[in-house]
Amino acid sequence: MSTMQIDRLLDTVVKLGASDLHLTVGRRPTIRHHGGLKDLQTKVLDSDDMVTLMKAITPERNQQELQEEGGTDFGFAYGEAARFRVSIFRQKGDLAMVLRQIPNKLLSFEQIGLPEVVRDLIRRPRGMFLVTGPTGSGKTTSLATMIDYINMNMDRHIVTMEDPIEYYHPHKKSIVNQREVGSDVPSFSEALRRVLRSDPDVILVGEMRDLETIEAAIRAAETGHLVFGTLHTTGAAKTIDRIVDAFPVTQQNQIRVQLSTALICILSQVLLRRVDQPGMVAGYEFLVLTPAVQNLIRESKTFRIDSAIQTGKKYGMQLLDDHLWSMYSRGMIGAEEMVDLSKNPQELTSRVHKLGRTVGRVELDEDEETATESGKKS
Repeated sequence: MSTMQIDRLLDTVVKLGASDLHLTVGRRPTIRHHGGLKDLQTKVLDSDDMVTLMKAITPERNQQELQEEGGTDFGFAYGEAARFRVSIFRQKGDLAMVLRQIPNKLLSFEQIGLPEVVRDLIRRPRGMFLVTGPTGSGKTTSLATMIDYINMNMDRHIVTMEDPIEYYHPHKKSIVNQREVGSDVPSFSEALRRVLRSDPDVILVGEMRDLETIEAAIRAAETGHLVFGTLHTTGAAKTIDRIVDAFPVTQQNQIRVQLSTALICILSQVLLRRVDQPGMVAGYEFLVLTPAVQNLIRESKTFRIDSAIQTGKKYGMQLLDDHLWSMYSRGMIGAEEMVDLSKNPQELTSRVHKLGRTVGRVELDEDEETATESGKKS
C-alpha cells in the first residue's frame, strides 16, 4: 500500500465530510460519518500496510515517541483541503491509527446554534468562560467560533494553548498566537505560567487537566484576562464540583470564593445525530453567573444550580435536558439518542411515554429499574 493510498483515503474523508478515519489491522479502512461507522470498499489492512500508512504521515519526532511510549498524537495539514488530528497507538503488537478531520472553515454562531447571549459575554474584559462536555462533543468548534468572533470584531491579543492545534486562526482585527503543547511548549501549566508576560487579553487553555493548570487559569481570569477553558464534564453543576474537588480539602473554601467571582459562565454541550436530515446537532446547557449563582457556589450548594438555571431563562440560561427535549419535540433528534445523552434519563423516558411513544429499548429500562430497586433493598 503506497503513500498514494493514504492520499486516496484522506480524499474520501474530505469529500464525504466524514469526521474520522479508523485504520487497524484485520479490517478495511473505516470512516465515521454522521456518527455511524462505515467500511470503505478497499482491501483489509495487514501489519505492513499499517506501518506504511503510519510512515507516510508521521513526523520523525512522533515516530520516535511511538517507539518509546507505544503511542503518539499530532496534527497535520492535508494541503488546503483540511487538517487532521492523528492518534497512533499499538494494539496486539500492531499499529492502529485514528485521524480526526478538523474542518478548515470557521463556523458562525448561527451555524452551530450557540446561545445568543454568548456574544455579549465574550465581550467581557475578564473572567473565565468554560466549555465542557464529553470527547467529540464539539467543544473545540464552539471555542473556535468564539475566538473567531473576537478576532473579527475586537482588537485583542489572543494566545491559545492547544494539544494539538486544530483550527488555524489567521490574524484579523486581533493578533492570534497559537502555541502547541509538545512542540511550542512542554505543558499547559508551563504555557500558562509564561503567558501573562506576553500582554494577552484573551487566553484559551485547550484542556484544564491538572490542579496546576486549573489554578493558573483561575489566577489569569482574576488578574484581568478573558480565559476560555475546557473540561470533560457534562452539566454546569458537575463542572463546578469537579474543579473544587481537584483541590486539597483545605483549599476548597477559598477556591469556591475565587470561582464565584472569576467564572462568567459555563457552556456544557453534547453532540447528537439528527433524524430530520443528515448531520449532527449540538445540545447545550448554559449557566450564567448571576449573584444568586455566585452565592450557591460560595455556600457549596451546587445541587441547587439546576433549579437556578431553570429560573434564569431571562439571562439566557437553559438546562441540557430542556434543550434536548425541545429538539426532540421539533423532530430533530430521536428519543433514544435524547435519553442516552440526557442528565436525567428516567424523567425524559417518562415524558416520552406520556406522549404514548416508546424509547428504543424500553424493556431494558424496566429491567434496570427492577435491578436498582432490588439493589436498594439488599
